[in-house]
Amino acid sequence: MIGHQAERLEELVTSSSNQDPKKSKKTRFVTITSGKGGVGKSTISSNLAYTLAQHGLNVGIFDADIGLANLDVMFNVKIKKNILHVLKGEASVSDILISVMRNLILIPGESGDEILKYSDMALFERFMEEAQVLDKLDVMIIDTGTGIGEHIQMFLNAADDVVVVTVPDPAAITDAYATIKTIATLRDDVSMIINQVKSEKEAVGIFNKIRKVAHANIGTNLDLRLVGKIDSDAKVVSAIKQRALFCALYPSAAATHDMEQIANQITSKLERNVLVTSNESGLSGLFRRLIDHF
Repeated sequence: MIGHQAERLEELVTSSSNQDPKKSKKTRFVTITSGKGGVGKSTISSNLAYTLAQHGLNVGIFDADIGLANLDVMFNVKIKKNILHVLKGEASVSDILISVMRNLILIPGESGDEILKYSDMALFERFMEEAQVLDKLDVMIIDTGTGIGEHIQMFLNAADDVVVVTVPDPAAITDAYATIKTIATLRDDVSMIINQVKSEKEAVGIFNKIRKVAHANIGTNLDLRLVGKIDSDAKVVSAIKQRALFCALYPSAAATHDMEQIANQITSKLERNVLVTSNESGLSGLFRRLIDHF
């Protein structure tokens, strides 16, 4: 049944892409995931989105696991409807978008397999047309659920960059490695962020151990990189308790400096001011990729 729905959506995507020759920026899609909960994945996603927006980039952050959504808490906003309401014809794309701040849009999402259940031609064509309001995005952060379920794999396949978040806890490291091992069956490039570390030395040490095991068991073709670390910082905990972003609340904190370094890594990969067809931009571009990789 899902296979049939995927084929149907692929037809809709193809017909939709042939109708719109407009040029847009190419959006870089960055999926952030983790092997287990409680490692700070959504905290990192939300603060990274904020930091990139502060750099002057047009940023969207897509909550790809609405069942366990907490980005509304991170940004201290209320979500009334999500992308499924759009696909079911109960809302427009503009109805669900939340302007968090200048240059930053929150897109309340839903898991990929739920999205595929709605393949009415008229509704999907309207959705793709309305989604063009986000075609000017420079980068879209996709905050997935934990683990490696089928719908999460869709986002991992569709992304330009996949970032696995972990902490020094041995169980979290084991789960992170298991996640990397699964991702390696889909693609040969994975990045990591080590959260809640005491120092850069600790982060590099943990990463090197994971990379050593990965190269021994997965193979040296895997391009595993450390994109950054976040220091263990009481100010991060304080910000979370206040439903605030630590980067906004404590701009001089060590963790904020760490996030700036990570944002610089992402920014260096952006193809800014490159005009492409809307197939490769914004929310409509993401959906085309999801269907291509399903």
